[in-house]
Amino acid sequence: MTDPTTIVEGVTQADKFGSLAPQLQVAMFLGSLVLLSSLLVTLTSFTRIVIVLSFVRRALTTQEIPPNPVVLGMSLFLTLFTMGSTLEAIEAKAVQPYMAEQITGVEACQAGWTELRAFMLRQTRKADIELFLDLAHVESVSTPEDTPARVLVPAFVTSELKTAFIMGFCIYIPFLLVDLVVSVVLMSLGMMMMPPVVVSTPLKILLFVLVDGWRLIMQALAMSFG
Repeated sequence: MTDPTTIVEGVTQADKFGSLAPQLQVAMFLGSLVLLSSLLVTLTSFTRIVIVLSFVRRALTTQEIPPNPVVLGMSLFLTLFTMGSTLEAIEAKAVQPYMAEQITGVEACQAGWTELRAFMLRQTRKADIELFLDLAHVESVSTPEDTPARVLVPAFVTSELKTAFIMGFCIYIPFLLVDLVVSVVLMSLGMMMMPPVVVSTPLKILLFVLVDGWRLIMQALAMSFG
C-alpha cells in the first residue's frame, strides 16, 4: 500500500479527469463510493465503536435490539464526534484551501492525510507498528511520522480490534454474573427445564437501565480516544 495521496494523483487535476468519457467518470465516481466505506472502517474510530456497541447488544441477549441500522447510525455519528478535532483540522488545512484554489488536489490530499495519520498514530500501539514493520521488512523508521501507510493502516486496525475486545470483555463480565446467579437460583428451585435466558434477560435490561448503561458506554467510548 502506497501513500494514499498517490491514489488520487492522476485524477484530481481537472484536465485529466474532464477528458475522460462520461461513462468512465461515472464508473470512477461509483468506485470511489465503494472505497469510501472501506476508508471509514480502516482509517477512523468507526471499527472500535461498532464492535463495542455490538458487544453490548450480545451481552444483553436482546437479539436484534437495537436493530442494525440504529447501531450503525449511532456508530457513524459517534465517529464524527470522536474525530471532530481531526475533521476540523482537515477542513481548515486541506478542504478550504483547495476550494479557494490555494493548493492543488494532491497537496490537499497530503495535508488531509497528515492530520489523519496523526490521529491514527495516537491510537496505535507501538508493538503493533513494530510487528508490521517486521512483517514488511521495513527498516526501523526514525520518527512515527515516517511510518508508511501500508504499515500504519493494518497496525491501526489491529490496535482498534484489541481495544474493542478489551472493552467488550469488561462489558460482558457483569452480565455474565447475572446469568450465573439466575442459573444457580433456577437449579436450586428445581426449575431446570426453564431456560435461564428467559429470566436473566429482563434482569439484565433492568440493571442496564438503572445504571444508565448507554450513557456509561458512550462516555467510555468517547474517553477511550482522549
